[in-house]
Amino acid sequence: MSRPRNNLPACLLVFLAAVVAPAFANSPGPGQGRPGEHRADTGLRLLFIGNSLTYTNDLPEMLARMLQRNGVAVDRVESEARPNFGLPDHWSSKSTLAAIAADDWDYVILQQGPSATEGRPYLLEFAPLFADKIRQTGAEPVFYMVWPAGNRLRDFPGVAESYRMAARAVDGMLFPVGEAWMAAWRRNPRLRLYGPDGFHPSRLGTYLAALVMYQQLSGLDPLELPASIPGYRKDDPIPEAIADLLQEAATEANAAVLAEFRR
Repeated sequence: MSRPRNNLPACLLVFLAAVVAPAFANSPGPGQGRPGEHRADTGLRLLFIGNSLTYTNDLPEMLARMLQRNGVAVDRVESEARPNFGLPDHWSSKSTLAAIAADDWDYVILQQGPSATEGRPYLLEFAPLFADKIRQTGAEPVFYMVWPAGNRLRDFPGVAESYRMAARAVDGMLFPVGEAWMAAWRRNPRLRLYGPDGFHPSRLGTYLAALVMYQQLSGLDPLELPASIPGYRKDDPIPEAIADLLQEAATEANAAVLAEFRR
């Protein structure tokens, strides 16, 4: 039985009904005209390429557990994420290039860094190179939009635009996690999405990232998830009001992206 939900603004409910539901209904789901459809009897295969913003709190594992516990088959999730690595470093890494070619991935998820200004040229230069290599294997490139450091909050719009530019340039998918963080703070500015260092995500920040990815990969509604964060040994319970807020923020951010990148 679903738990009570916070009420979304009426204008957002109308928008979700008109845009998001049809977009997910028509978007590729597991085994339905998406990458990997030739092996539709198996689960999702995901490869993450990034740095500590990906491996902090083990985002790939959290996402895999979230998908599996809600009926989405997951065959394999792996990560090529190393400290202080950007896409130029990964392009020079034999390990990363071998990982892309080594398996029948559905989605390869790329994370460069904040990329508001100084990092944007690297993101835009290497996005097409990775996209070509990823598509040669039959997979789809996805861009994991992150966030700036806590002392550079003014860079949030620039980070978001950098990742949108990269996704547009290669007709790729976009996980708007940075924009979901902003949507969460509009609801509660005191929400702790950063970890103690003011740059890496807290568990809540990583959970919000997983929610964004979960919705796009599964087509399922994050608002129906329990108030807990998937962990290694047990789920970490969180207050229902916080769970509601984060799930609504993920839905809002995805709605904007699906409206813009609708295929």
